[in-house]
Amino acid sequence: MVTISLCMIVKDEEDVLNRCLDTVKDIVDEINIIDTGSSDKTVEIAKNYTDRVFFFPWTGKFADARNKSFEYATKEYILYLDADDVLLVEDREKLKKLKETLDPSIDSVSMYYNAGTDEFGNVTLRYRRNRLLKRERNYRWEGDCHNYINVRGKILNSDISVTHKKTGHSVGRNLNIYRMKIERGDRFSARDYFYYGNELKENDHYEEAIESYKKNIAMKEGWIEDKVFACIHKADCYNMIGDINNEWKSLLESFLFSMTPRAEACSRIGYVFQRKKEYKTAIYWYELATQETPDENRWSFTYPALYTWYPHLQMCLCYDRLGDFSKAYYHNEEAKKYRPQDQRIISNEEYFQKKGVAL
Repeated sequence: MVTISLCMIVKDEEDVLNRCLDTVKDIVDEINIIDTGSSDKTVEIAKNYTDRVFFFPWTGKFADARNKSFEYATKEYILYLDADDVLLVEDREKLKKLKETLDPSIDSVSMYYNAGTDEFGNVTLRYRRNRLLKRERNYRWEGDCHNYINVRGKILNSDISVTHKKTGHSVGRNLNIYRMKIERGDRFSARDYFYYGNELKENDHYEEAIESYKKNIAMKEGWIEDKVFACIHKADCYNMIGDINNEWKSLLESFLFSMTPRAEACSRIGYVFQRKKEYKTAIYWYELATQETPDENRWSFTYPALYTWYPHLQMCLCYDRLGDFSKAYYHNEEAKKYRPQDQRIISNEEYFQKKGVAL
């Protein structure tokens, strides 16, 4: 059985740290908590779980703090979590089994990161991260913000998920990190432009986000998957400012990088035509979205709703507008499989019952 060091960086996490540590404390062999300047009870809470609580002054760069946390690890593998992450019951059991059976020649184990869930527990955003790392490989974090570990070697893609349960949001924090980079005159990589665009988009600076995504797309360097989603997110920004023509063009542009349509693009294209009341064309794109299956080994963003309930619910509306109530009802029932308590779906059922369509 391999041994695991948990390494975390924290600051003012008194509301969530207990919740996180309770889901992992009996699985790991060592807990290292690195506090970067808490003013609440975070340190006190951390000391209830471990005597390995350390302090590191915040430098403005997440990579610095994460790399420092790794330096305190003493076990064979390093597991890292954020304070607002948890392991659900099923994933706890999977991690325990992995620990018992992991081949020591494995350098890194990737896990899903369920970065968002809806009110019904459905995952809304998922991607892979190198999550369990062999300590002797001395992997290092890179980047000031939205940093990553440049992993080389033998990687195992597991089906374990770490679930993000965010209770609040540090509005503008990451955006300010990028703006400080600009003020310092730092060179932006393609990855920087992509994530800077995401931060601008999240903070409603849509025109600036569009320009940042364009810079990512124009650079020869950079991960192709970032370019796929730079196109898609750029389309979202055009949607927010009411530029439907460039929204449509940006979604089509994503195909230049993905090579085949993604449900993330197809569902959005369907919505473009739905807003134009071109319902048959909208249905074509929504149907295409439901036929796609996310690659389990894909490392970039996956939005499960755009493969499942969302296009079905939209096809329900489109078929209703076309007067085909039988097909509209069918797609409402398909959406119901994923969100049986969604009030919109319940209201649609009542509507179809009044029309005598519902079974």
